[in-house]
Amino acid sequence: MGTAATSLSPVIGFLVVLFAAAEAILDPADFVALQSVRKALRDTPGSRFFASWDFTADPCRFSGVLCEEDRVVVLSLGDPRAGWPGLAGRLDPAVGRLSALAELSLVPGRVMGQLPATIAQLTNLRFLGLSRNFLAGAIPPELSLQPSFRSHPRGLGDLPSLSNLILGHNLLSGPVPQFHSPSLTRLDLKHNNLSGGVPALPPSLRYLSVSSNRLAGSVEQALPALAALNYLDLGMNQLSGAIPPAVFSFPLTHLQLQRNMFSGPVRHLSYNRLSGEVSPMLSTVRKLFLNNNLFTGKVPASLMERLMDSRIRVLYLQHNYLTGIEANLTSEIPTSSSLCLQYNCMVPPTGTACPFGGGGRRPGPPATASAAGDDSILEIPRRSKTHVTACDM
Repeated sequence: MGTAATSLSPVIGFLVVLFAAAEAILDPADFVALQSVRKALRDTPGSRFFASWDFTADPCRFSGVLCEEDRVVVLSLGDPRAGWPGLAGRLDPAVGRLSALAELSLVPGRVMGQLPATIAQLTNLRFLGLSRNFLAGAIPPELSLQPSFRSHPRGLGDLPSLSNLILGHNLLSGPVPQFHSPSLTRLDLKHNNLSGGVPALPPSLRYLSVSSNRLAGSVEQALPALAALNYLDLGMNQLSGAIPPAVFSFPLTHLQLQRNMFSGPVRHLSYNRLSGEVSPMLSTVRKLFLNNNLFTGKVPASLMERLMDSRIRVLYLQHNYLTGIEANLTSEIPTSSSLCLQYNCMVPPTGTACPFGGGGRRPGPPATASAAGDDSILEIPRRSKTHVTACDM
């Protein structure tokens, strides 16, 4: 009996090894795709990311490769610990043949060339992060498909599972394609050479950054639908027209609109929960209604300067938590302008016109309210009928 068991041991051992080897065999299409990806990229000095990429071994054990069963599901190219630049070369179109891929990322480096249009074939892709390289050309707007593949997405913006698209700090050009991915929450295209307008975007977006491009035109159609945004950066473009009032009702924690060509009065910002300091960027408008919010800090000098020379006609800041004014008022407010600072944590300047019926007292934060004392709420007589009509909302 013992002899029989002993004779079977090598056979059992061989079967175990054979079974383990079979489990480790990568899908042939993924194997060939990884070989093509490897040939198109190289480590830069200081990076040893590809040291483990020995194709006589199991590719699922390569650095940056994660498999489920026999398919590659995560491909993280480059070692973030190696410093910049990580990798050089180009991103091979064969990456689009990793059909089970859910995450594709690339460390900052010197990867050049176009963004492969084949990425639009990755129907399971959830995360695409290729920022801070030298990728150029257009973001692939669509993929030319044969009739038998009509059920596949037609473009990068149509990937059904895509939630994060991060392509900032590259050399991408051309228009921003339309995105229809219902799960897209983060779109980061900042610091490229993109042109054209801001297209319709999915309402699922929470983060949108397209700053430092060459985008132009109005945002009045694209932005109002993005009611879930908490981060919006449109700065340093050539965008024009009015800022949609709906933007200021979004749950924003970060808003940057600087260095554009926006025009028109910024209205309807009152009676919200806008917080932080009043931005000097708003000094370009003629009528500014910021009353009944949660603003703190001091009124910017640029706002007061434009108010004093009548370039700002209406400035409503009552019912906030403002603590002062950056500028010293040496003359009276022009009768053609209206300034309301009632119900803040400060004593309004003598002679400023605010309505008697400005509403009941709303206490400020305990620290600032106690510092201001009982004089923080002060009624100032109205100087002219013009002020009464404009300020008494």
